[in-house]
Amino acid sequence: METTKFKTNIKCSGCVATVTPFLNEAVGENNWEVDVNNPAKVLTVTSETEARKIIEMVEKAGYKAEKLE
Repeated sequence: METTKFKTNIKCSGCVATVTPFLNEAVGENNWEVDVNNPAKVLTVTSETEARKIIEMVEKAGYKAEKLE
């Protein structure tokens, strides 16, 4: 499994609740987490799903995500 990190604007547990159904659909439950305590609000995904697809799903939920290199 590949781990990919994204900088997001997901700020709080309410925001996490909003993106949950989208990310669960894209990468599966328990394959992602958002560190809302990190200033970059880092989304860590452990999945073979393409970064582009993950970004699409986050944007569909109303948030932004940018892949960290």
